[in-house]
Amino acid sequence: MRDGAFKGKWQVAAAMDAYRVEGTVPMGKVRQQFTLDVIAADTADAEHRVYSIIGSRHKAKRRKIEINSCDKIDPRESREAQVIDHFREQLATMEPLPTKESPAQEALPKEEE
Repeated sequence: MRDGAFKGKWQVAAAMDAYRVEGTVPMGKVRQQFTLDVIAADTADAEHRVYSIIGSRHKAKRRKIEINSCDKIDPRESREAQVIDHFREQLATMEPLPTKESPAQEALPKEEE
């Protein structure tokens, strides 16, 4: 038997994080902007997952897809079903994100009781 034919231990995936990837992809004669939230081990993995998703959905080649940014995000910020499902146990124990007040509400005087 050759070496490495059977793995002695299961290879465990690295800890996964949520990433937000933004870029553009050609759709006919125009370039469409996109934003995708994906689960990945690192930024390179997130970019490859986006290439795979966009390519399978829209038949766009990897060299035609432009990725402008790839940032790690808090899973509570995402609305993607896959991200919410992956982090559901963590989200159940986390506190909700603080809501931002609109500038109009900040300008109003606060009522004292």
